[in-house]
Amino acid sequence: MVNIPPDADSSFLQISFQEFRNKLLEPGLVDHIVVSNRSVAKVYVRSAPQANNQKQDNEIHSPKTDVPSRRDPGRYRYYFNIGSVDSFEEKLEEAQEALGRDPHDYVPVTYVSEVIWYQELLKFAPTAFLLGLLYFMGKRLQGGFSIGGGAGRGNRDVAGCDEAKQEIMEFVHFLKNPNKYEELGAKIPKGALLVGPPGTGKTLLAKATAGESGVPFLSISGSDFMEMFVGVGPSRVRNLFQEARQCAPSIIFIDEIDAIGRTRGRGGFSGSNDERESTLNQLLVEMDGFGTTSGVVVLAGTNRPDILDKALLRPGRFDRQITIDKPDIKGREQIFRIYLKRIKLDNDPSFYSQRLAALTPGFAGADIANVCNEAALVAARSEETQVTMQHFEAAIDRIIGGLEKKNKPGCSEVEGRRGRRKGRNWRSDTALPRRSRSIAPSLAGRADEMSPPLLVASDEEKKSSDDLLLIEGDEEKKGAMSLR
Repeated sequence: MVNIPPDADSSFLQISFQEFRNKLLEPGLVDHIVVSNRSVAKVYVRSAPQANNQKQDNEIHSPKTDVPSRRDPGRYRYYFNIGSVDSFEEKLEEAQEALGRDPHDYVPVTYVSEVIWYQELLKFAPTAFLLGLLYFMGKRLQGGFSIGGGAGRGNRDVAGCDEAKQEIMEFVHFLKNPNKYEELGAKIPKGALLVGPPGTGKTLLAKATAGESGVPFLSISGSDFMEMFVGVGPSRVRNLFQEARQCAPSIIFIDEIDAIGRTRGRGGFSGSNDERESTLNQLLVEMDGFGTTSGVVVLAGTNRPDILDKALLRPGRFDRQITIDKPDIKGREQIFRIYLKRIKLDNDPSFYSQRLAALTPGFAGADIANVCNEAALVAARSEETQVTMQHFEAAIDRIIGGLEKKNKPGCSEVEGRRGRRKGRNWRSDTALPRRSRSIAPSLAGRADEMSPPLLVASDEEKKSSDDLLLIEGDEEKKGAMSLR
């Protein structure tokens, strides 16, 4: 039996044609049928008297009384799929004939065409997806740069390059007080090229400049201008400078500018359109195309200034070249103080900074950051709660010499002689002073020593070298006699 829901319930129940015929059509509960979109038959049932046609549990049963009047309002309660219209009409007519109904009393059937909104939307889904994809690709090709990369940066985050920092901070004064220079007839520099080895802090210095000046900072990499589509590079250059002018005063930073700033006429194919040269030409035009009062300063970083195009380096484009070298011992100490504040130490950061600066000659800022991070990893690997000097020394040995070869086979007697000889050199008063020395083999293929960068007079250096030769010669002589 099919249960008719109460009038307050607006849910619809799907039934089969057999249930429709036996439990709705035969008792005479069907008021009319509406066929929607020639596929779904909606059954509208009439209200039956409670005494004869409906039990208290709302269960449909075959009444023995007369069929209720068609004038009773029908409500949509059930539906079923009809397959084809011809088959549905034929089966419905046969069922009513079998029930002995008069043709004038047949259940009326109407056909309607309804619009289902989600099906209509699905028709436009491929087109909408294609348009969205084209829009996304267009924005991606036109963009490529980020805005606001200098937020939260300042001079406190930069150390070890005081001269370069002082020179580049002049651009901050240019952006903050342009009238002060223009009244004297001075032209604000349009750009500066940051030159230096990798890891010396060129990008960090540019971000600090933007943070100190409080102006928008637009950053992009030189490789971001190059895409597989022709014309994307020049288009991105135009969009970059257009955005910079709209939010002027602002700073543009192009990292690794040598990717697009190479000397023209090299590496291209004859008779073809060199996308890199087109991008460089557009960059040259944009840099020399806006006035001195536009408030847009271009900074660029590279570690290969020798391959850049001469037109890019001339005054009026990159007016200044700021060299950022590796820090000296004082600069390394300042950098260590910055990174040591982020590590949980067993002592004050100033206790370690001077010692670590002496142990890391020739290290750049990125190398110093790696030392601090490696020391923290060594401490964590040793299940320590704080980082000590022993962890820093192990980290420096790991970075300079690589992993120690603990299982490397060797002659213990030879290793002993080598250790004694190096120990005598360490204790020798006239020998060059050393911070540390190791005979442990490593993946670098050698043992190593670290000496502080001291200048020795020629006479003292000669005397110390002679003493070392005498000590080593005496040790080798004793070793040869012991092997006989």
